[in-house]
Amino acid sequence: MDSRESTAILIPPPSPYTPLLAGKSPSSSSRRHLFAALAVVSVAALVCVTMLLVVALRVDTVGKSKTPVKVSSPLTNATVSSPFKTRPPPSAVARGVPEGVSNKSFGPSGVDQPFIWTDEVLSWQRTAFHFQPQKNWMNDPNGPLFYKGWYHFFYQYNPESAVWGNIVWGHAVSRDLIHWRHLPIAMVPDHWYDANGVWTGSATFLPDGQLLMLYTGATNDYVQVQNLAYPEDLSDPLLLKWAKYEGNPVLVPPSGIGSHDFRDPTTAWYNEAEGRWHIMIGSKINKTGITMVFDTKDFKHFRLVNGLAHGVAGTGMWECVDFYPISTTEGIGLDTSYNGPNIKHVLKTSLDDDRNDYYAIGTYKEPSEKWRPDDPTIDTGIGLRYDYGTYYASKSFYDPSKKRRVNWGWVTEIDSETSDLQKGWASVQGIPRTILFDNKTGTNLIQWPVEEVEKLRSQKSKFEKVEVKPGSVVHLDVGKSDELDILAEFEVDKDAFGKAAGSDIPYSCTAGASQRGGLGPFGLLVIAKDDFSEHTPIYFYIAKDTTGNFKTFFCADHLRSSLANDVRKKTYGRTVPVLDGESLSMRILVDHSIVESFAQGGRTCITSRIYPTSAIGEDAKLFLFNNATDATITASVEVWQMSEMDSAAPHNFNKWGTCTYIIFIVFFFLL
Repeated sequence: MDSRESTAILIPPPSPYTPLLAGKSPSSSSRRHLFAALAVVSVAALVCVTMLLVVALRVDTVGKSKTPVKVSSPLTNATVSSPFKTRPPPSAVARGVPEGVSNKSFGPSGVDQPFIWTDEVLSWQRTAFHFQPQKNWMNDPNGPLFYKGWYHFFYQYNPESAVWGNIVWGHAVSRDLIHWRHLPIAMVPDHWYDANGVWTGSATFLPDGQLLMLYTGATNDYVQVQNLAYPEDLSDPLLLKWAKYEGNPVLVPPSGIGSHDFRDPTTAWYNEAEGRWHIMIGSKINKTGITMVFDTKDFKHFRLVNGLAHGVAGTGMWECVDFYPISTTEGIGLDTSYNGPNIKHVLKTSLDDDRNDYYAIGTYKEPSEKWRPDDPTIDTGIGLRYDYGTYYASKSFYDPSKKRRVNWGWVTEIDSETSDLQKGWASVQGIPRTILFDNKTGTNLIQWPVEEVEKLRSQKSKFEKVEVKPGSVVHLDVGKSDELDILAEFEVDKDAFGKAAGSDIPYSCTAGASQRGGLGPFGLLVIAKDDFSEHTPIYFYIAKDTTGNFKTFFCADHLRSSLANDVRKKTYGRTVPVLDGESLSMRILVDHSIVESFAQGGRTCITSRIYPTSAIGEDAKLFLFNNATDATITASVEVWQMSEMDSAAPHNFNKWGTCTYIIFIVFFFLL
């Protein structure tokens, strides 16, 4: 597959320049210079086209089955030591907490001798096909929507620095959720009711075509209030200009709710029987996380409905609440207002206390405006998570063009703020994911990268039925290994279950990939050095539960992902449901410093941020590994190289753009 054929074409933005007026005809001398310039330009263009054809022709292994190379060095329990002396870093300086939002500092902030990053390595950390602004700080996704053929994405943004503060709404648009055009800032803090920040919000479409945006503003006294905004010109598909309602704020904290504990309104849904719209807003009462329902007819006057919609003791502040219906019978997404038979409702919250996104599936009763989980033991905030890695403040929207629900999630940095300031940017957004009900298990959601990301696939390598013996590592020669889309399927030697049944030990992902058992760990090593001084295992581990039954863990181990001492390195993961007759499968998107992993079709997801010091570029390799003691693993793997998305990663070499620039310069000087 040629990457140029499979990658969506970027629509060029309109020219910001006024065209020159028609002038005098050029003189014959000018024409001679013009002809000479055109000749040189033609030669330059020919050289550029030839260069591009050579680059394209090097993709010569499309679809070919490849032979893996076995490597003799197995994983061990030894921890790779850093060349720097370290001490436990002090807590990072809190950013956002005094202002009334969750802590926006995630990595270590102090070491005796911090790692000295080179510009080359910091440049490598920037992603090739994930969304991120061209510079500075980004956090929560805001008000995603589809309008007049364009996907709109708004996000919390600091236009002045690579750390949190001065929060405005950034804005970008796309035709396909993958290639983005950055637009002017949509909203800034310019009134008393949002003087200290234009914070998180959601979009709602009315039946007559109006588009409304409710968002949280931090007042001049840092009180959290809810405000209304709307496009100035609905005929503009890019929605460039936004107006704020002159009667803002439309909602203030109710009695008994703290002034810093009232934020992040959801997309509204419509109750046809009542003729009223409803929204949820997150909060807390003491240590109990709660969500409240408000209703309205005009989005200017609201009332609190029947107290709490739901709450869970001990979960702390609920922020970035999301609430939407899912079909239990059809594989499509639903508009937020949809309700009826074969429908469940998902209540998701972002917990301020641990900064993870939790969800539960339950039943919503419109007359009472109450929601109840199907299983109280895995209620919101104490049960299932969207993602078991670095993923927070997510927001979904309904995409009517493809009848799907799409979820965005903020992926933070976990290095030091010093590094972020040096590289000039911080945070990315995860690849947008579709959300469906898992009607095979009946207990969880399925999340999967939007299909458009497959447009970026180019060179394909295929490895079939690779046998990986206990304690061995196998190199998969796929060429460049820091921008990949990987599909892997594993079969475990059935005889090994009998051998391991009496000897296996209890397991959790916190033990990492070095702890060996009869049936695991096994999987892939991504962004790995040949000598394994830096590597990140994404793997399965099969262990017995307390009743003697086998259960499967899906994990990501960051303990050896970097030699740097100013990076947070942990292990992530949890169990994943595996039904009888299913093979173990995973999909991994590798994009420089972000790795997104999906097990069993998306039942369990892990987002990783990794910061290798030398396993970059040509030194980043891909391996299969099996660190089990008893089980032989058979793996089938498909790996695609991923094309770079220049609009989201301006540091990457844009070959066509460079040729155009060279031709323009030559033409200009010859004239």
